[in-house]
Amino acid sequence: MRTLHIDLETYSSVDLISCGVYKYVESEDFEILLFAYAVDDEPVKVVDLACGEKIPSEVLDLIDEPAIIKYAHNAVFERLCLSRYLGTQLDTDQWHCSMIHAMMLGLPASLKDVGAVLGLSEDKQKMRIGKTLISYFCKPCKPTRVNGQRSRNTPADAPEKWQLFKDYCHRDVETEREISNKLDKFPIPASEHELWCWDQKMNDHGARIDMEMVHTVLVFGHRYDEELINECERITNGIGPKKIAQLKEWICRKEDRSIESLDKDAVIELLKDSSISPETRRVLQIRQESGKTSITKYAAIQRSVCNDQRLHGFLQFYGANRTGRWAGRIFQPQNLPRNAFNDIELARKLVKEKDFESLDMLYGSYNQVFSTLIRTAVIPPNGHMFAIADYSAIEARLTAWFCNEEWRQEVFATTGKIYEASAAQMFHVPIESVTKGSDLRKKGKVAELALGYGGGVSALERMGGADMGLSEDEMQDIVNKWRLASPNIKKMWYRVQDAAYTAVRERKRVSVVHGVRYFYSSGILFAELPSGRRLAYVRPKLKKGRYGDELTYEGYGSDQDGKQTKKWCRQKTWGGKLFENLIQAIARDCLAKAMLKLDDVGYKIIMHIHDEVVVEVPSETAESCLIDIERIMGEPIPWAPGLILTADGFISEYYRKD
Repeated sequence: MRTLHIDLETYSSVDLISCGVYKYVESEDFEILLFAYAVDDEPVKVVDLACGEKIPSEVLDLIDEPAIIKYAHNAVFERLCLSRYLGTQLDTDQWHCSMIHAMMLGLPASLKDVGAVLGLSEDKQKMRIGKTLISYFCKPCKPTRVNGQRSRNTPADAPEKWQLFKDYCHRDVETEREISNKLDKFPIPASEHELWCWDQKMNDHGARIDMEMVHTVLVFGHRYDEELINECERITNGIGPKKIAQLKEWICRKEDRSIESLDKDAVIELLKDSSISPETRRVLQIRQESGKTSITKYAAIQRSVCNDQRLHGFLQFYGANRTGRWAGRIFQPQNLPRNAFNDIELARKLVKEKDFESLDMLYGSYNQVFSTLIRTAVIPPNGHMFAIADYSAIEARLTAWFCNEEWRQEVFATTGKIYEASAAQMFHVPIESVTKGSDLRKKGKVAELALGYGGGVSALERMGGADMGLSEDEMQDIVNKWRLASPNIKKMWYRVQDAAYTAVRERKRVSVVHGVRYFYSSGILFAELPSGRRLAYVRPKLKKGRYGDELTYEGYGSDQDGKQTKKWCRQKTWGGKLFENLIQAIARDCLAKAMLKLDDVGYKIIMHIHDEVVVEVPSETAESCLIDIERIMGEPIPWAPGLILTADGFISEYYRKD
């Protein structure tokens, strides 16, 4: 099949990083400066549009030809830019994204970093000067006396830099093509390409935003933040709540004590101390209030929403490349605060009516209200409602199914009350005695949430065990009892670990269960999932550790000592973590399968968060649509025989948690 490799350099006064590509291309001053391309393995050519050259008609025909596959790194950018330039919506099905391909193989997302990891020759990697040239030609510049008060740099302002920029664009196509050729040894499965195309169409459709509400929150929120800053400065004689070092010093002097931090958890602990002075307490409360990210998220929505009053491109396909799950962008919808109160409808009504006096009287913290209401800024179009449905305890269901833990399977086939059943198994009591709100149910819940992937006492602590008043000995007892009650799950951690280690050590394929198998090929450890999709661990190595062999691989996240890092480095893993990757990846595939089925019958999914879908449905048929959506999501999956899935949902006039 013939290919067309493309790279663009563009200009827009809209910031691409903070606003996203959809808003970027919508700007009135958007234009394509350079169009670099290569047909198949032919030499790369650069069309200098900024200097008056035209894209050849035969190349325009190739762009329009369905049989020609268009390759680009982060192809959504090239597709949307060319759609704007040509005045027509280009079909996603004809595009191939080498960035997505790289992420599916456990590689970095950026062109430069992929090239470095794959060992491309230096002259075929992006020139280091590239970032400087992009800043010079592709973004507005500050008018100064030296530059003649111009707000933008053109080729005529720096001809030598412009030639370097053209060379840079030329090299990008060479690099992308070489990367694609290398990655094609492990092609993207047709099912994943179909899913990516659907994802692009979902992002193209976007989600409608209640801009009146967003504007109201921002106007009042900024005024309220200023009041908090002024109050803090009055108390501390000029120190604002975000001047951490100075604030710590002030508190230390005021309270005659040392403090290590003023982060979220530290402030909560300090406020528990009844001995601190009223002034310090109020400063800490202001610090707590001003530290909330609610206004920031509303601002991100406001600057990124498009002319159609919809937000686009806020979900990144394969953004979490360890499992293949989506990642949030722009306002980070996967990382929104939990509901701080139940009567969301009233709070939302008061905000929209600008009744902040009642809001203060009923809720106290404005920012807490704004944080809780972020979700509700997403609304359906007129005449529609949202059907919001999610899988019930999908990871726990998958764990029971994958490990053949029969008593758990029985729970999910009947009551679904896994917290109660887990506590009953652990403490050998009738399930009827484990009631809602009881200590036993709380222990069952925290155990289920913390221990399924090999976690111990520290995992229980992170999940709130200490906040429940549990001692370390009590938490260790819960760990022991949970593992005794679920022996097949514990065995599976080590079975998965042995399979991965053997695949790396002996270079052979090792089966686990339900079609999962590990194998090593071309410097990558693959984990094949029941769906046929593969997880990838780059350049795996086994080395002797404290407790025997340890498996490491290259990637982003944590280094071998467990420290978080943004650098590409060697990371350590083990059976519990590998098992977690498997379960979460299979959960992702279950959701993906359901979303494609929903799309096939005409449902319009505007977004999905974790294991939840948000669907625009006509108001008059909303209830029947919800029932149908729940039914489709709960249908058996061919590659997961015996897996029991259930979806629960509700109807709403805005996005929210149930």
